[in-house]
Amino acid sequence: MAEAAGDLGALRQRYRENKTTLFTQLGEQGSSTRGVRRTLQQLARLTDGTLRQLWTNAGFGPGFSLLAVGGYGRGELFPNSDVDVLVLLPDGATPDGDEALKARLESFIGACWDVGLEIGSSVRTAAECVEEAVRDVTVQTSLLECRLIVGSRAQFTGLVRRLGEVMDPKAFFVAKTLEMRQRHTKYENTPYSLEPNCKESPGGLRDLQVILWVAKAAGLGRSWDELARRGLATPLEVRQIKANEALLSLIRARLHLLAHRREDRLVFDLQTAVAESFGYKAQAQAPAGPDEQPPAPTARLARRASEELMRRYYWAAKAVTQLNQILLLNIEERLNSDESGADQMRPINERFYDKAGMLEVASDNLYIQQPHAILETFLLYQTTVGIKGLSARTLRALYNARPIMNGAFRADPVNHATFLQILQQPEGITHAMRLMNQTSVLGRYLWVFRHIVGQMQHDLFHVYTVDQHILMVLRNVRRFFIAEHSHEYPFCSQLAAGWDKPWIFYVAALFHDIAKGRGGDHSELGARDVRSFCRQHGIAREDAKLIEFLVSEHLTMSRIAQKEDLSDPDVITAFAQRVGNERYLTALYLLTVADIRGTSPKVWNAWKGKLLEDLYRYTLRALGGRAPDPDAVVEARKREALSMLALHALPHQAHKALWDTLDVGYFMRHQADEIAWHTRVLTRQLAINARSGTGVPPDAAIVRARLSPEGEGLQVLVYSPDQNDLFARICGYFDNAGFSILDARIHTTMTGHALDTFQVVAPTLSEHYRELIAMVENKLASTIDERGPLPPPSKGRLSRRVKSFPITPRVDLRPDEKAQRWLLSISASDRAGLLYCISRVLAQHHISVQLAKVSTLGERVEDTFLISGPELQVNKRQIEIETELLETLEG
Repeated sequence: MAEAAGDLGALRQRYRENKTTLFTQLGEQGSSTRGVRRTLQQLARLTDGTLRQLWTNAGFGPGFSLLAVGGYGRGELFPNSDVDVLVLLPDGATPDGDEALKARLESFIGACWDVGLEIGSSVRTAAECVEEAVRDVTVQTSLLECRLIVGSRAQFTGLVRRLGEVMDPKAFFVAKTLEMRQRHTKYENTPYSLEPNCKESPGGLRDLQVILWVAKAAGLGRSWDELARRGLATPLEVRQIKANEALLSLIRARLHLLAHRREDRLVFDLQTAVAESFGYKAQAQAPAGPDEQPPAPTARLARRASEELMRRYYWAAKAVTQLNQILLLNIEERLNSDESGADQMRPINERFYDKAGMLEVASDNLYIQQPHAILETFLLYQTTVGIKGLSARTLRALYNARPIMNGAFRADPVNHATFLQILQQPEGITHAMRLMNQTSVLGRYLWVFRHIVGQMQHDLFHVYTVDQHILMVLRNVRRFFIAEHSHEYPFCSQLAAGWDKPWIFYVAALFHDIAKGRGGDHSELGARDVRSFCRQHGIAREDAKLIEFLVSEHLTMSRIAQKEDLSDPDVITAFAQRVGNERYLTALYLLTVADIRGTSPKVWNAWKGKLLEDLYRYTLRALGGRAPDPDAVVEARKREALSMLALHALPHQAHKALWDTLDVGYFMRHQADEIAWHTRVLTRQLAINARSGTGVPPDAAIVRARLSPEGEGLQVLVYSPDQNDLFARICGYFDNAGFSILDARIHTTMTGHALDTFQVVAPTLSEHYRELIAMVENKLASTIDERGPLPPPSKGRLSRRVKSFPITPRVDLRPDEKAQRWLLSISASDRAGLLYCISRVLAQHHISVQLAKVSTLGERVEDTFLISGPELQVNKRQIEIETELLETLEG
């Protein structure tokens, strides 16, 4: 026994040393992908040899075999991947009831783990393998790649033969393509997510494996070279596949080594380390290069090392996506070649056919001979009834035609006219543009678009690369014009219904962020690009002016709505002068909504929607010649609020005691339904508190909450004697209770009471809103009444993304135009408790917060406060306040 343990120890030591040597090879080859496959094969062979020794030690007889299955069955092994094996038993054998066999199996599996092999094992007879394969396509796939490690060759050959007999290539193809579609959906149907899975995401290694699985199942080849020999892939495609497969494999191997575990995701924590292992360093941004490789650097704008790596990854994933589609379509055609296809070919014109719903080129060299047909492809894809995609032959022809999409192609007036036609079609815009991007045609026709393909955005705001964000915005604005989507944004759809030229939005969407990453103001640079585009494409002057305006001003409306006081008539007047007329205002509103919705699912909320809609309506009124009149607005809101109060049987003149303590600013900042709610709650509650014997102090805080009229979150009313730290105390409560503040409107009555309104959201609000309302009303009131010193802020935990891509905190303090109050703007990485930390600093300097607009953009905060206080009039104190705020933001 001691001798066996010693042998096991020596085997373990030898295995670890050899594995370490191979890991070192993987880690030291820099960015070169040459040899990565050989190293992964050597790791598999090392594992094979170790398993053979353990198998021999276990004393299995000649009727038993050990097979490698799954990924290990391919003869390649990644550093921390599972070692999947199958112990193949003789027919009729079973561990159940055979204690000696059971003990031998347990001893073998235990020895594998003792040596350091993290195996995934199954024990079956050939008959059981076949039965499981018929029942489960995952098992069938795993066994499709099985290979013999040690044992009976005849037994192994018999299993392979029996598996082949039950294989239905067509059914297997359908199952694997459906499985692939589900996997793509799980990963958002894009290779461009900011933390892609280099194995499972679209364009990952699994997409290449699917090709070989279905080819092998159909008997069409077991390797890329075999597929080329059988005419399913061209030599160029095989070279591209091998190059991109090697890159993805090296990235995956480096991830395993750096994470010290099986990690297939390029998570933010590891992107920089992986990039540095490739030898990438922060350098200048690059223009676009050939599809098969990322651009080469120029001296434009410094970029992170991780961006260089991710750009290379995205270009590889994009190529894999294209080649996966081409080869799978070819294999599908070969599988269905026994079915007559002659009656499925319908001529569309002399250049194209409808081949069973797929657009087919009339000849392989069509695009080389007639370059104008390249863009015609996508116009026909939009306009031909029944066409649902491009055939393998067409995709391959486009892939091979990339070199002819040059400067002359981009300057051709015929191509200009065709591209404009594509944009002006009533249907199919989004699908056509996405397909043009997938096939690399969009970036080759719009050369400025090519620069942002696969470009990351490290602003903690966008969750897509620039090109994917642009196409998402295009999709969003397109939906405003589709009746089936009118329920998503009813007001936007209503405005879009009266718009005469939807294509104006499509051009603006394509160019609004096209200058990202060049340095300088991307809005100005994009406006310059789109001006040139409009001139080249013969777009009418008035339309071109509107498009240029939308690109140059696409951030303006969002900034004003989220950062400025919309109750201030001067803000509305200035914005109305900036947009000039109703047409420009409506266009900018629609593009702004589409843009914010296209950044991240987390960024948009009902409150942002209300702010934008309010700004639109106020500005529209101003553009109609009705300059904002505070007195008229106040009187109108009072009348509307009184009408609402009458429905609740509030006694006549009952509102007067409260309203007489409120100034114009209160009525300007609150809608009529909010004024009515405040009045109804406070009039009754103050009357109750004033009665003797209730036990409630007359000055006790009153807190009431309701579901927000905007349809998201709670609206919370706080009425309490004013105090310097009241805002900070309230923020501290909401933070500890797990609420996020979206908006705060702070008002002080003439009697020295704070009348504050908060918009808050919580993750569990929709399910437990009654309990949460009761909790807020009781606990927040108690928190306010406790008084005492403010508790110290807790150390908020930073997310992985914030840690990897921190942004420099920014504090901007400046007087408003009337020099009566101050505008404090804060930008920083988000973390738990941040708003409380900010408000605590303000409270310590006796600064009163009158308005707070809290905007969380992904994992970045952009907060704006309207503040006042004596210390703001002293320059030295201002500097102290700004310094303390910066220290707080830096954590």
